[in-house]
Amino acid sequence: MENQINNLVMAVHEGLGLAYPPVIDLGPKLTQEQLLASMHATLSRHEGGAVWLFAYGSLIWRPECTATERQRARVHGYHRGLYLWSHEHRGTPEQPGLVFGLDRGGSCSGFAYRLPDEDIEQSLLALWQREMPFPSYRPHWLSCRLENGTKVQALGFVLERHLPSYAGNLPDSVLTQVLASACGRYGTTRDYVEQTIHALRNHAMPDVSLEERYKRCQPIFLAV
Repeated sequence: MENQINNLVMAVHEGLGLAYPPVIDLGPKLTQEQLLASMHATLSRHEGGAVWLFAYGSLIWRPECTATERQRARVHGYHRGLYLWSHEHRGTPEQPGLVFGLDRGGSCSGFAYRLPDEDIEQSLLALWQREMPFPSYRPHWLSCRLENGTKVQALGFVLERHLPSYAGNLPDSVLTQVLASACGRYGTTRDYVEQTIHALRNHAMPDVSLEERYKRCQPIFLAV
């Protein structure tokens, strides 16, 4: 009966154009020159002082840069969501995965890393190479409140809704298929989500909404 219901749900979603896998053209990857130009343009908008990075997904449990300080933190006006198609890190063009991004509305807990002043450009370039293989994010300086109450300007990667890489809030049935099949250079979407959930909970800032959604998809996933 459960499989019959799942098949019916998928048929409805296919009729709405929500079938998986989608055919998405993300365009060409950014060149080294384009990455550097994006990084320098972002740095030019920094108001001065220490450079902080806001981590809300894999950067929590697999940071790219060395940090001189780390604190739990929160940003308002954006929330974490599995809203970005991945053709490289957690999926392929034939079987796209999903990764987290910051989208408008709500708030988001995570970590703020204070980056060392020396070799700041090298640290940020490594970050750009990881986060921006395609121009799917808009690097943005966020108003971020640290656990100790201090407000800092922290770099975050915000989703661009007008780009084809933006998946938005997909139906559970589509997420189920992504969790069951998508795998890229760094592993599966499923492992990526699980590690983020565990990292957030282990640091006493669980994302209850994300956990509930993941649990909704699990029984279907296990039955596939």
